[in-house]
Amino acid sequence: MGAGRVFAYGAAAGLIGDLLLGDPRRGHPVAVFGRAAGAVERVLWRDHRGWGALHTAVCAGGAVALGGVAARAVRDSAVASAALTAAATWAVVGGTSLAREARAIGRALEAGDVEGARARLPHLCGRDPQALDADGIARAVVESVAENTSDAVVGALVWGAVGGVPGLVGFRAVNTLDAMVGHKSARYRRYGWASARLDDLAGWPGARLTAVLAVLAGDDPRAAVRAWRADAAKHPSPNAGPVEASFAGALGVRLGGTLSYGGRVEHRPVLNGSGRAVRTRDIERAVRLSRRVGWLALGVCVAARRIAKGRTS
Repeated sequence: MGAGRVFAYGAAAGLIGDLLLGDPRRGHPVAVFGRAAGAVERVLWRDHRGWGALHTAVCAGGAVALGGVAARAVRDSAVASAALTAAATWAVVGGTSLAREARAIGRALEAGDVEGARARLPHLCGRDPQALDADGIARAVVESVAENTSDAVVGALVWGAVGGVPGLVGFRAVNTLDAMVGHKSARYRRYGWASARLDDLAGWPGARLTAVLAVLAGDDPRAAVRAWRADAAKHPSPNAGPVEASFAGALGVRLGGTLSYGGRVEHRPVLNGSGRAVRTRDIERAVRLSRRVGWLALGVCVAARRIAKGRTS
């Protein structure tokens, strides 16, 4: 069995495992990595970019190295290699947990339980829930589903296709580091700079593939393309912009606008200004679009890896 087929079988099995089982309930590898990265931070933290870069190199480099060691240990067995790829894919993607949390908030909103929806929102994103009404919560959920389709599914598959198991775990490590130290707080403005920039670089190809697939899989491809071209560059994130804009156009809704993080109010540009305001029912539509994009991404990444391996063999 060639490397292309190993990745194909392993990644497909991992996505099916995520679909059926969701995230591991205990001892989640991402949580273990987070605790290890936190321990490294306690030793290295200085209000300096250089120390932050060292933290990024130690944590992300260590994850890639461990993935490489594991892949090398089973390289002589195609079955073991596929099983390792499946386990790594299951551990690093989070499509089912994303859908579960989004739908739980949607059900609370449909039942008129705005307080319950506010209580669950921090499980999905970092918005200040008390500043949001029902429509604001629904918009936050749709935006989070869009962004996390790239961060939690497509980006990992892209780097898995490029680098196998080390690519899968390396991407998740970088993404996790950005979530931990990459935000612009007083403590992490300098220390987290390297993690944030590396996450931008690592997320670039997955975000563009997510946007393309949202165009193809959405309800209105032309509107998705228009929104992407007109509005993506206005977003403060180079990767969230294309993803959220294409989702907005594909779903026919308006995203962006005023939001609040950690007590700080941001006035972000509107994405797909010709769309209507987000409604609660759009949460389910966004989840379904996210699912379609994830499976299409698997097909694209498998095909790309098999073509690349075929040319080098």
